[in-house]
Amino acid sequence: MSNVPATLFTPEADTPPHVATMLARKAAAAAAAGSAIEYYEFGVYGYMAAVIGPLFFPGGNATASLLAILAVFGSAFLMRPVGGIVLGWLGDRYGRKAVLLVTVIGMGIATGAVGVLPVAATAGIAAPLLLLAIRLAQGFFAGGEVTGAAAYVAESVPAGRRGFYGAFTPVGVAVGGALAASVCGITTGALSAQQLHDWGWRVPFLMAIPMVAISATVRRRIDESLAFARSLRESEPPKAPLKEVLDAHVPALVKVFLLSLGQNMGYWVGFVFMNLYLTTYLKYDKTTVFWIMAFVSLTMAVTMPFFGALSDRLGRRTVLAAGFVAYAALVFPMMKLMNHQNIGLAFLAMVIVALPMPIVQSVGYPTYAEQFPTRVRYTGMAFSFNFGAILGGGVTPYIATALIGKTGDLLMPAYLLAGGAIMSLFVLLRVKETAGHRAHRSVRLSVAK
Repeated sequence: MSNVPATLFTPEADTPPHVATMLARKAAAAAAAGSAIEYYEFGVYGYMAAVIGPLFFPGGNATASLLAILAVFGSAFLMRPVGGIVLGWLGDRYGRKAVLLVTVIGMGIATGAVGVLPVAATAGIAAPLLLLAIRLAQGFFAGGEVTGAAAYVAESVPAGRRGFYGAFTPVGVAVGGALAASVCGITTGALSAQQLHDWGWRVPFLMAIPMVAISATVRRRIDESLAFARSLRESEPPKAPLKEVLDAHVPALVKVFLLSLGQNMGYWVGFVFMNLYLTTYLKYDKTTVFWIMAFVSLTMAVTMPFFGALSDRLGRRTVLAAGFVAYAALVFPMMKLMNHQNIGLAFLAMVIVALPMPIVQSVGYPTYAEQFPTRVRYTGMAFSFNFGAILGGGVTPYIATALIGKTGDLLMPAYLLAGGAIMSLFVLLRVKETAGHRAHRSVRLSVAK
């Protein structure tokens, strides 16, 4: 095992307070801007799955079309570890800033490309193949996005505020989800079913183009992270960061993998799949459900900095444990409440079942960053988190849909989410508390004003 402390972050003692605050705010804004693009795309695809499924996978069986479109959805997650390895290597060798600009531009262009794809009625088998190719490209760039953003923030803020500022990475996640739900809600509400089928489904995907232009502008204005700049002064960057991670940091890899599996189950089952649950299985109005999802996402975004700051005071483990316990306790009764065919009760249930999300999302990312040293942090986070995302995010919605189709039990997703949350609680027992750990102060770093 490496004797390098796992939390080599900013030398805040050597940085003037006003400069540290300015850098922290810029880092948080840049992280949020990029993660919003990532989760806007994944959110739009999930929300529109029931609409675009028959367009790319036509047939008489609606469940089969939905399973096919969810399989393509999951394919993007298979590319995330590949993107994490390649982009993590670039980030650990050459810096975070350039890679984070590449990821946000790549995801945005790929998302917009979905909006101009031909459908099966005009292109035959080429339509789903093109969709699959674009999804794989999206997964590649996403593999270096949210983890790279989380690493960048952790390396750019004072130790005692990493939870608070680190929470703005998942704020972008929630805002991206809210934008996706809002755009889908406006589109489905303003267009007829025929218009939505003919061309309206393209609108949410094309909206990614102006969004990526804004996000790229924000990221062009950031500086390299303080900790990475200091790391280059102390030693040469790693030539093979993945090998170094696998040689010296396997326990950290396993912990982050298992925790991210539970976190991703919470988001993709507890939020994105709930859209399918409410619209496809319980037959609630799509537009109404989209607006419910937008409201819940924005509520999550507002509360995340609070829970991040709380983890700075109470510790990461305590706050994360509360979130996972809430997942396991709330998902069964709230899914049953949704099934009363009352939109008011469904709205209340969705708000309650989403309560653990801002807790786990906001505290998870800073925790993952704190498990690896600076020189291999990007690679370590991207590799472990993205494998957790495959099982928790890419595979779980498909498995949940398949199990419902096979058993007829609409509570199957609840079993998956509760199981993932309980597993994460056991993993937390082996995670050392890292909130408030300070960087070495032996190296002074001058920061230009």
